[in-house]
Amino acid sequence: MNNISKIAVVIATLLPASVLAQSIKGVVLNNQGKAVANATVDLEGSDQKVTTNDKGEFEISGLNNGLKELHISAPGYAHLHRDITLANDQDHSATFNLKRSPIEVIDVEATPIHMSAMESASPVSVLSGEQLRRQQASTLGDSLEKLPGVNTNFHAKVASTPVIRGLSGPRVLITQNGLDVSDVSRVGPDHSVASEASTAQQIEVLRGPATLFYGSGAIGGVVNVVDSRVPTDSTTRGEWNLEHNSVDEQKVASFNATTGTESFAFYADAFWRESDDYEVPVAADIEDTEHSSKYVVENSNEDSDGFTLGTSYLFEQGYLGVAVEQFNRQYGIPGHTHGEEEEYSEEEAVFADLEQTKVQLLGEYNIDSEWLSKINLRAGHTDYEHAEIEHGAVGTTFKNETNELRVDILHSQFDEWNGGVSFHYKKSDVEAQGSEAFTPPSVTESIAFAIMEEKHFGDFLVQLGGRVERVTIDANNVLLPEIDAHAHDEDGDEHDHDHGHEESNYTRVFDVAQEFTPVSLSTGVVWDFTPGYNLGLSVSRSERAPSASELLSFGPHIGTATYEVGALFDTHDDHFELSEEAIDLETANNIDLTFRKTEGDIGFIFNAFYNQVDNYYYQVNTGLYAESGHDHDHGDEHAHEDEHDHSSELPVYLFKTDDVVLHGFEAQVAWQLTDEFKVDLFSDYVRARLKDGGDLPRTPPLRFGTEFSYQTENLTANIHVTRYQEQDRIAQQETTTDGYTLVDASISYDLSVLNQDVSLYLKGTNLTDTEARVHSSFLKDIAPRPGRSFALGVRGYF
Repeated sequence: MNNISKIAVVIATLLPASVLAQSIKGVVLNNQGKAVANATVDLEGSDQKVTTNDKGEFEISGLNNGLKELHISAPGYAHLHRDITLANDQDHSATFNLKRSPIEVIDVEATPIHMSAMESASPVSVLSGEQLRRQQASTLGDSLEKLPGVNTNFHAKVASTPVIRGLSGPRVLITQNGLDVSDVSRVGPDHSVASEASTAQQIEVLRGPATLFYGSGAIGGVVNVVDSRVPTDSTTRGEWNLEHNSVDEQKVASFNATTGTESFAFYADAFWRESDDYEVPVAADIEDTEHSSKYVVENSNEDSDGFTLGTSYLFEQGYLGVAVEQFNRQYGIPGHTHGEEEEYSEEEAVFADLEQTKVQLLGEYNIDSEWLSKINLRAGHTDYEHAEIEHGAVGTTFKNETNELRVDILHSQFDEWNGGVSFHYKKSDVEAQGSEAFTPPSVTESIAFAIMEEKHFGDFLVQLGGRVERVTIDANNVLLPEIDAHAHDEDGDEHDHDHGHEESNYTRVFDVAQEFTPVSLSTGVVWDFTPGYNLGLSVSRSERAPSASELLSFGPHIGTATYEVGALFDTHDDHFELSEEAIDLETANNIDLTFRKTEGDIGFIFNAFYNQVDNYYYQVNTGLYAESGHDHDHGDEHAHEDEHDHSSELPVYLFKTDDVVLHGFEAQVAWQLTDEFKVDLFSDYVRARLKDGGDLPRTPPLRFGTEFSYQTENLTANIHVTRYQEQDRIAQQETTTDGYTLVDASISYDLSVLNQDVSLYLKGTNLTDTEARVHSSFLKDIAPRPGRSFALGVRGYF
């Protein structure tokens, strides 16, 4: 034995057993005893992650004595947790058996702690892979609307945001790789989301309050678009797609690619989309009786493009990278009128010209020390501009400049607890200038600190968290104009105001500074009460600071055809004054109960929720009308000879607060009949009402449906049927929406061309050409869903 060997033996003898490196070796098999290749094995509470080889084998080395928690996952299988105790300086060998799950289980990247649809206390959904490509649309809300609990506020196919359990707008945060998308889509339904599904890797939906991870703007949920713009490895891979759609002559092209060297990774993506006005089964306007063999929704065309370039430095403990994106979109704004319906002409068409430049800096550093495990860094700068073009000139310009920083510090496993703390800073400078600048320029700044922890107690997983924020809203040019607000009589032909008086141009200007301290708390438990089944319970109390538009708005909002007045003001004898009511935080008390079957040929997820929101900010119709501020010259035949003409007036809606209750359910059942054939059933429902009586507007109706899937090695076919029930629980000034049934289908065939995997596909939507109006849409009466449509495309992977 040489001297070095002798020294090593002496040192090994003197060292405590806890510092001697050991390993866990294992093999992952399925129910038939066959090896599961490319399964992922995570050592929870650390950065160590390995994949199984073709024989299902893996090894994790460099471990110390003590309890180790392994998390094993593979596509098509239920996830497996296994605790292994290392002792006596001996390596450990084990066999792990994965059981089939007909419901795909995909980990969420939006949170610093582990979450998935089958394992977390809070309800989550993930759209990825072929399902994402099959359901992707030109807008985010339309891409996600087939997920349980998620609907769209469909705005004539040119804009849409997700409606989660009846909540949308400022209560549902949309992020990209965990950072705010930073557009103005939460201000109005005619404002498009500045994010693209065709280049995304997966889209995650956190249903219910997600304020612990993202702050008070996520009191209703979070939608996180995940892509690889900042690559975390340098493996060469990519995807491209070409598609043509018949209903609007839409043409789409997109690609994304990753490559690199041992130390540097590079990423690029791009997309292009062009479409005409889309066809509908009936006259778009329900009062349009003019005969036509083909109906279209006028001014619903689109022209979009964008690209992203990213690079990362890869090192042993993690990575650090940056990406730059340019996003451009021009789209028509259907129904953009200033009062009663006007005759459409291309010369008077209004369209939006959207441009956004986004820079993201993402990093991860795995420390693996006695105290700290990992540090995640996310930082972003977004410069957004959205101009609305009227009569060939810019009418209104919206701008949003946002800077954001998130740092998650995860600690090493302590007494079997996993988790950490998070610091979050965001500053948004939003302004609107022009004829429809109904919200004054404002700066919203927030600083937050959060803590999240989880621990397994035998068959129980406990998740805890808390977050405290400081939110400030500053606006030094809040306008209170003296407007002629008046009522109409029952037939709408008379004003009850005096036409003889002169209109006042007096406008008061205020300097507003509001400060809020929202606090959110959450606790949840998942009980694996018997193999293959679990129960989840999540209880949270979340607070939200009102948005600048909810507080400070005062002007015509043509996207909703209303004259909006913020909660900072109130009516007094048909005049508006500063409100004497206190500006309070919106507070949601939410309970989620989940029952799941996680493995076998049949799997299911049943969620029931109850959410009471105090001081809920919403708009009420004051019964008053105000001038839109637009002049209309329609020629002699349309001259305003009638002194009671109201074509340039809009109904006045005032933001106020009230206590509301939202409750409902989501259900999803998957049955793997054979290796090739699967049946999915789903249903969801939300009841949204004022606590003291009355219904909230634009609440999605009960719906249920099924999907039949057939898949072989090369062929995939799907038929999707969804029934939307009639919605007759309506607010004042709303109308009932009839029920309808939509039938969609798709088929694809995979083949190899020039060493590339290529998929040819055909998709059909609304195959029965059904008239379908979306109750949650502001444009349901003039812009129904598209009629029968076929999309032909080709997709390649390398």
